[in-house]
Amino acid sequence: MNIDSIQNGVVIDHITAGLGMRLYELLGLASLDVSIALIKNVGSKKMGKKDIIKIDADIELDLDVIGFVDPDATVNIIKDGVLVEKRSIDMPETLTNVIKCKNPRCITTCEQELDHIFKLTDKEDKVYRCIYCETKA
Repeated sequence: MNIDSIQNGVVIDHITAGLGMRLYELLGLASLDVSIALIKNVGSKKMGKKDIIKIDADIELDLDVIGFVDPDATVNIIKDGVLVEKRSIDMPETLTNVIKCKNPRCITTCEQELDHIFKLTDKEDKVYRCIYCETKA
């Protein structure tokens, strides 16, 4: 398989195998009018298998979304075909409007304009809870 290198853009690398599509959806990449490559199950010495997303455009990404889906992923910024920045991602303390509360009794169900906010309550087990009703994400 041959995927062209990008000249100016972003590469999300070291995504845990199988999480690339979820990241693609939560970041809203389908709505962009640029070349995007989602490569699944790429061989990796360090991880065994991994996913990679290449975006052929210099865009801002929501690092909170990436940290929520896979805090071990890295974001590489490419300018003129050269890696200029490599960012490590960590789990965000709060998530706003990334996921929705599943509790039908939560206030966010009837108050449509209310933000869906989740707070990290257990970093080891990657547990987020709704700030309004404490429902686990």
